Parts: sequence; structure tokens; C-alpha cells
Amino acid sequence: QVRLVESGGGLVQSGDSLRLSCVASRSVLNIEIMGWYRQAPGKQRELVGNFFVNGVTNVIDAVEGRFTISRETATNTFFLQMNNLRPEDTAVYYCQTQSGLSIDWGQGTQVTVSS
Repeated sequence: QVRLVESGGGLVQSGDSLRLSCVASRSVLNIEIMGWYRQAPGKQRELVGNFFVNGVTNVIDAVEGRFTISRETATNTFFLQMNNLRPEDTAVYYCQTQSGLSIDWGQGTQVTVSS
């Protein structure tokens, strides 16, 4: 089991940037999949993007070109860099790790984008 602690959310204006961080309780070097999800009010939780153990990343079309996912092994942290934020990006953002049969979630951090 991996304990995940998120930070970096907040209230920003349209066009601003935020970087979310997710610190893991163990090395992220061998975690198979590190992902970011979000849940907007009244909607289901959706995948934002993944960082795979081989370094490959992907994000959903809605954030392509604006959001990127990265990893910093020295601090056991992975990040979601969010640029050019839009009001429709408002949601609670969660980090998640998948390793073997284990799936673990962070506590969530609120991102609110005003127009």
C-alpha cells in the first residue's frame, strides 16, 4: 500500500497555472502507473492522465497541450502541471497509483477556476 499526500490546489483565474504535487510514502521509481483524476460537482470522477513506469505519459483530449504529468524520483513525487486553466477545469483532483493488485488514492485537492 502507498500513502499519497496531495497539495497545490487553489482558486485561480481563467488562464492561470497551477502545479499539483503528490508525494508517495515509498519510491515512485517502480510504481507501474501514476495517475491524476478529477471530479467536478455533479459529475463522475474522470481520468486526467497517466505516467507509466517506462516514462510514457498521456492525458485526455480536454487537457491536451495544457496539462502535463511528470515524476521526480528523488522526492517520491509526481506532478500535474496545469496551464491556461479554464472554468471547466474546476474540480477536486486526485492522484492515484497502481502497482500490482494495489490501487491507492490521495485525499484530493480542490481546484477552482473563475472566469
